[in-house]
Amino acid sequence: MQSHDTFQFIYKATRPFRGYIVGMIIIALIWALILNVQPYIVKIMLNKAMQQEDNLGKELSFFMGLYLFLDLVYVVAFRFYDWIVMKFRPTIKKHIGMILMDRLMEHSYSFYQRQFAGSLTTRIGDIVVGIPDILRILIDRLLACFLMLLFALYNMALIHIKFAIGLGLWIIVFLGISIILVFRNQYLAYEVAGARATVTGHIVDILMNMASVRLFATKKFEHGYVGRSMQKSVEKDQARDWFFLKLHAFQGASFLVLQAVCFWWLLIGLINKTMMPGDFVLVVTLNIFIIENFWNIAKEMRDFWEKVGNIVQGLAIIQSPIEIKDKPQAQELVVTKGEIIFHNVQFQYADAESLFEHQAVVIKPGQKVGLVGYSGSGKSTFVNLILRLFDVTAGSITIDGQDIRDVTQDSLHRHIAMIPQEPSLFHRTIMENIKYGRMNAPDDEVIAAAQKAYANEFITQLPRGYNMLVGERGAKLSGGQRQRIVIARAILKNAPILILDEATSQLDSVTENEIQNSLWDLMQNKTTLVIAHRLSTLLHMDRILVFDQGAIVEDGSHEQLLERNGLYKNLWEAQIGGFLFDEKNN
Repeated sequence: MQSHDTFQFIYKATRPFRGYIVGMIIIALIWALILNVQPYIVKIMLNKAMQQEDNLGKELSFFMGLYLFLDLVYVVAFRFYDWIVMKFRPTIKKHIGMILMDRLMEHSYSFYQRQFAGSLTTRIGDIVVGIPDILRILIDRLLACFLMLLFALYNMALIHIKFAIGLGLWIIVFLGISIILVFRNQYLAYEVAGARATVTGHIVDILMNMASVRLFATKKFEHGYVGRSMQKSVEKDQARDWFFLKLHAFQGASFLVLQAVCFWWLLIGLINKTMMPGDFVLVVTLNIFIIENFWNIAKEMRDFWEKVGNIVQGLAIIQSPIEIKDKPQAQELVVTKGEIIFHNVQFQYADAESLFEHQAVVIKPGQKVGLVGYSGSGKSTFVNLILRLFDVTAGSITIDGQDIRDVTQDSLHRHIAMIPQEPSLFHRTIMENIKYGRMNAPDDEVIAAAQKAYANEFITQLPRGYNMLVGERGAKLSGGQRQRIVIARAILKNAPILILDEATSQLDSVTENEIQNSLWDLMQNKTTLVIAHRLSTLLHMDRILVFDQGAIVEDGSHEQLLERNGLYKNLWEAQIGGFLFDEKNN
C-alpha cells in the first residue's frame, strides 16, 4: 500500500468526524489571524507613541483594549480546541480500531500463520494513534502556518512589496527543497516502522515461548537473536536521523539568510526614513513567528513521516487482499442431514505439491469416521478444507448438497463443532470460555456441559469457580483442564457436524475413559470426524480413512482394513501402548 492509499484510508476513516475537523480548521484560522493582527496593532501603537499626538492616551487605550480582546479570543478559542480534542481523539481512535479489527477478523487462517501476533498488535496501535497525530500536524502545524504566511505576506506587502516578494521566494525555496528531499527519502520512515514491528514481534514470540527458552537453556541464543533484530532497527533509525540532520542544517541556513536580508532592507529603510520604527518591529516580529513555526514544523516532520511510515506499513498488511471471502450472494448453510462429499477435490499449498489429486469421498449423514496416517499425510488438511480454512484448488466440497464456497463462512462454522488437539482459551472467565460455544446459553446449561466433560468438579474447587480468569491462552490451568473446558464448549454448541483432533490427548487415562463415554454420547446423530494417533480410540468408528502423502489410500472399518494387510495394518502393528509413532522412527 502506497502513501496515496494511506491518505485515502485516512480520509474515509475521518469522514464521520468532519464537524470536529472543521472546528479545528476554524481555530487554526483564528490563530493565524491573531498572530498577524497583534503585531500589526503593536506597530500602530509604536508609531503613534513616536509621534506624540495630543489624544495619544485615548488612541493607545483603544488599541491596547483591542490587543487584550484578541488575547481573550485566543484563550477562548483554544479552550474550545481542547474540548474538540477531548471529544474527537478518543472517539476516532475507537472508530479506527474497530475498522482494523473488523478487517483482521476477515482474514484467512493462512494470514495468521504468516504474521507475528505481536507485530500485528503493534501495527494496530501505530495506526490508531498515528492518524489523530497526523491530523494534528496537518491542521495545527501545516495548515495554520500556511494561513499565517498568507496574512504575513499581506502585512509585509503593506510595508514594502520587496518584503512580500522576498518572503514568498524564501517559502518556495524552503518548502520546495524540503518536500522534494522528504518524499525522496520517505522510504527511510517505512523501513524504521518495519524494523520496529519486527523487533516487537520477536520479543512477543520469545515471551510466549518462555518455557521452551528455559527448558532448552537458550537465553544467550535468544539474547543474540533479539539483539540482531534490534541492531537492524538501530541502523534504520540512524539512517533516518542522519537524513533529518542534513535537512535541518539546510533549513537553519535558510532561516539565517531570510533574517539577514530582512535586516538589511529594514536598516536601509530606517536610514532613508522610508520606514517607521513600527514597520521594523512588525517585520522582525513576523519573521520571528515565521521562523519559530517553520522550525517547529521541521522538527515535527520527522515525527510526521515516521507515523506515516508506521501507518503505511501497518495498512499494507492489515488491508492486504482477503484470501477467502464470502461470495456477494452467499446464503446461510442449512444442515438437515450432515452429509459431506468431496467431489474430485485437489488442493495445493503455496510452493508445495498437490494433495488429494481428484479425491472423491462421501461421508454419510451421522457417520463416525476416523482419520489416521503419519504426520504430514494430509489428515489436518482434509479437516481444514471442510472448515474452509483453505479453499480447494479444484473440485468442490458440499454439505447436504451445498458447496461450502457458496455459503457464508459464519454459517458453515456455526454448524461444525471442533475440539482441537492444542486447546486454546481466551483470557476470560471459565464461564465465558465455555459459553463461546453458544453465547446465549443460560448458566445452568453451561454447568451441565461442564459436568458432561468432567470439568465441573475441578472448576468448583477453584478460588472463583466459573468466574475465574484463566490467563493468556489458559495458562492458569493444566493441559487436561483446558482440554475439558474445550470439550464442554463443544458439548454446549451441539453442532450437527463434529470434528475431534486428538480430543483426549491431554487427559490422564481415568479421565479419558470417563470423557470417552461423554464424547460417544455427543457423537450420536452427528456426522463425526476423529483424527487419532491412538488407533485404539477408533475401534468403534463406522469407517476409517487412511492417509498417506496427501491421498486417502484405504477406506473401511477396523476389521476390514486389518484384513487388507495394507498401511493401516502396519500402523496398527507398530503401535506401542496404543500410540502411533512417526514414520521415521519405525
